[in-house]
Amino acid sequence: MTMNSFIDVFEQYSWDQVRRRLDQVTLQDVERSLCKQQRSLDDFINLISPAASVKLETMAKLAQQLTRKRFGKTIQLYAPLYLSNECQNICTYCGFSLDNSIKRKTLSDTELMIEATVLKSMGVNHVLLVSGEANKTVGVSYFLNAIKLLRPHFANISIEVQPLSEEEYCLLHDAGVNAVLVYQETYHQEVYKEYHPKGKKSNFNFRLDTPDRVGRAGIHKIGLGVLLGLEDWRVDSFFNALHIDYLQKQYWKSRFSVSFPRLRPAEGIIEPNFIMSDKDLLQLICAYRIWNEDLEISISTRENETFRDHIVSLGATAMSAASKTNPGGYAVDKESLEQFETSDDRSMEEIKAVIRNAGYDPVMKDWDPVYSRTKSTYDRTGNE
Repeated sequence: MTMNSFIDVFEQYSWDQVRRRLDQVTLQDVERSLCKQQRSLDDFINLISPAASVKLETMAKLAQQLTRKRFGKTIQLYAPLYLSNECQNICTYCGFSLDNSIKRKTLSDTELMIEATVLKSMGVNHVLLVSGEANKTVGVSYFLNAIKLLRPHFANISIEVQPLSEEEYCLLHDAGVNAVLVYQETYHQEVYKEYHPKGKKSNFNFRLDTPDRVGRAGIHKIGLGVLLGLEDWRVDSFFNALHIDYLQKQYWKSRFSVSFPRLRPAEGIIEPNFIMSDKDLLQLICAYRIWNEDLEISISTRENETFRDHIVSLGATAMSAASKTNPGGYAVDKESLEQFETSDDRSMEEIKAVIRNAGYDPVMKDWDPVYSRTKSTYDRTGNE
C-alpha cells in the first residue's frame, strides 16, 4: 500500500496500544533484538522498554561499536543563531509563548551579521537558524534575506522555524538551506491541544505533515524529535521512530537526524509531566543507534556537562556548543529572554578539547553543497 503522507501511517496506531506493547516486553525479547544483525521497529520497542533498562551496559557497548563503524570517531559541532523571539503561538512549555509578557526582539541585518561574526570567531561553520513562530514578522522573506547574508560565511545552514508550505521549503532549498529541523513536540494527539491552545501550532495534522513537505522539497537533511517530559517518553519516542522509518523509505535521498530536547526551565513554563532520568536518556539514544545505524544523533546544550562528556563515545554524531538561546545572545542583546536555560555553558574550544580527549575528532563542517547533484539530474521527488 502506497502512503501519501505519514498521517496515513500514524492513523493505524493507537497511543494506548503502543504503551501496552511496551509493558509486555520481556527480557528475552530484548536479548533477541540485541542479537540481530538487522532490526525493525518491533526491536526498537523492545530496546526502549522498561525491560531493557537492565541491559544498558550491553546496549551502550553495541551503540558505540555501530557508531564508530558508520561514522568513525568524529563529532560534528554547530551553534544555534536565534533570529527572533516573536511568536504567535501559545505553548505551555516555551519561554517565547505569546502569553508571556517579555521583551520581543527580531535581529536586523546589521545585528544578524554581528552575531555571525562572533560565531565565525569561534570557528563555527555550521549554523542553525532558530526563531519563534511569527509569520508576519519572521516569515519566508525574512529567512531568505538572512540566508543570503549568511551564505558567504558558513558552509552549512540549517533552520528550525515554523512549519512552512512545500513551495516555501523549495525556496529555502534553492537559497542554500541544508537541513530543516521540525519537532512534533508530542505525538499524543488527544492532549496535544492542551499544550498548544492557540496559534497555527495547535493544528496537529499540519505539523505532523511538515516533514513530508520538507522531503518533497528535496531538502538534504530532515531532523525530528519530541519534547521529552510532556508525555510518556517511551510512547512518544516510538512514534518518532515510526515517523523516521516512514520518511527514510519515502525520501531515501535525504539524510535524517534525531534530537533529544528535555524540558528545561524557561519563563512561564509548566513542570514536566514525566521525569526522564539521564539513564533513561542514555537508553533511548542507544536504542536509536542500535535500531538505525545511519541515523544522525544530535545532543544539545540542554544536557549537563557530565552527560555530554560521556555521550561523545556512546552514539552521538553531532553536538551544539557555546549556545545562546536568545536573539542577539552572543553580542547584540545578551539580556534578552532565552527560549530555555542551557545546562552546558562551556566554550567551543572547551568542547573541542573534551572531544579530543575522548579520542574523537571535532568537525566544524557538516555538508558542502558542492557535493550535491545539480538540480537538472533529478526532480523534487527524487526520481531520475
